[in-house]
Amino acid sequence: MGIALTHTTVWVLDQDSAKAFYTETLGLELRSDVEIGKVVEGGAEGIRWLTVGPAGVPGAELILAHPAMGHDPETAEQIRALVAKGALGPGVMTTEDCHKSYRELSERGVVFLSEPADRPYGIEAMFRDDSGNWFSLTQHKDFYPAG
Repeated sequence: MGIALTHTTVWVLDQDSAKAFYTETLGLELRSDVEIGKVVEGGAEGIRWLTVGPAGVPGAELILAHPAMGHDPETAEQIRALVAKGALGPGVMTTEDCHKSYRELSERGVVFLSEPADRPYGIEAMFRDDSGNWFSLTQHKDFYPAG
């Protein structure tokens, strides 16, 4: 039996803003943007299924989820507060050239918490999305040019 992770949730404060950030600023592809039921701000009557993913990698998607998705109002507010505080780090994004990606994304307005730095596993820079989530942008040692 094979098991693979295909979707992971990134809690966002505003789905329209997140859609623009992840597609226009980071350059990910829009995969899905569908309303299921009646979606109301801060409510759980319906959901907006909004996903993005890297070009050429069909089995990897980020669900840009509103905190109310699947949660009661109290839990949704707790999630919202953690996101706004910048307390959540959903994961690692890889790149073949961390320095180049850092320059390009900085020019597009991405807020970096740290510049590219050598780490035991490669070169890493840390950035935030437009909701406050932080990500590691990593060039793994396997991507280092030979030499």
